[in-house]
Amino acid sequence: MGTVLTVVVVAALVVAAFALPVPDPVRLRTWAGGAGATAPALMFLAYVVATLVPIPRTVFSLASGLLLGPVAGITVALVATAVSGLLSFALARSAGRRIVARHLDRAPVRKVDERLTGGGWLAVASLRMIPVIPFLPTNYACGLSSVRTWPYLAGTMAGSVPGTMAVVLLGDTLTGGTSPTLLAVFAVCGLAGATGLWFAIRRHAVA
Repeated sequence: MGTVLTVVVVAALVVAAFALPVPDPVRLRTWAGGAGATAPALMFLAYVVATLVPIPRTVFSLASGLLLGPVAGITVALVATAVSGLLSFALARSAGRRIVARHLDRAPVRKVDERLTGGGWLAVASLRMIPVIPFLPTNYACGLSSVRTWPYLAGTMAGSVPGTMAVVLLGDTLTGGTSPTLLAVFAVCGLAGATGLWFAIRRHAVA
């Protein structure tokens, strides 16, 4: 469902770009740069608020790269991801954990709870690295499980970094002013992080 929604939103934006008098990417970047600290602040608030409802996070990561550039875009996207993730996690835990606890004797619910709790941050990170699993439902599922807050946050950030960096950089390339060297550095870092995390997850699963 999250993947379908992402495709629909991106397609709608593409259609709007051709049908409406939308400024080109370079002008949007220039406007954001001229706004000073206001642009990152507004991007951060929009990112957090939008990802607390079922709006694809990918859209806002792309916008962060387009408006703010690679460094500020990645920073804003990752910090907003952490804040949004913690807020929805806390909401699920405070509002729904007691309800779930009553049903932990049921095998399917208990199995999911034990997998998340026993796996710790690696279990959360592995969920974050699967593109078809939407961001918000995962936050709620973790909040309803027994996984602790800090392993949840660590897993969320570790699993979100590679994909977030890739999408932000994609947004940055739309302006045509991206440094190839900077792109290469980010790509290598993202690939190394994703590879290391993948091996850690595999080793944990085997163990």
